[in-house]
Amino acid sequence: MKTNKCPQCGAPRDPDATQCKYCGEKFVIAQTQNQPTLKYAEPVYPHNPVQPPVQHGQMYGVQPYWPIRNKVVAGLLGIFLGCFGAHKFYLGKPGSGIIYLVFCWTSIPAIVGFFEGIVYLASNDHNFQMKHQVRLKEYI
Repeated sequence: MKTNKCPQCGAPRDPDATQCKYCGEKFVIAQTQNQPTLKYAEPVYPHNPVQPPVQHGQMYGVQPYWPIRNKVVAGLLGIFLGCFGAHKFYLGKPGSGIIYLVFCWTSIPAIVGFFEGIVYLASNDHNFQMKHQVRLKEYI
């Protein structure tokens, strides 16, 4: 009796089995003229929740539970108070903000914060929202 290997974990398996007993990979056996040929089914992964259709003013990928922030405020905080990490605290990244505070005496965070503020102001809305996981307030 010839044994085949599971494509997922490589464990030996019985040719008549429909599922690997070690990893649970499902496979289908298709029989041709004289020899059974092994055809593998598509892997079954849990489905992502279906996203509602994009409505006017919404952007694809932006989650409704992300906090609402203003891109201009984040940019100005980065330019003027970047040495203290105010823009990082505003965007909900307190770990980075604390690092900026610890090194504020070196003036390196001021330089980095200035450039980050310019990047915030120059980036488009969708990229800003996806990078920082925030929503922008919609003005209608």
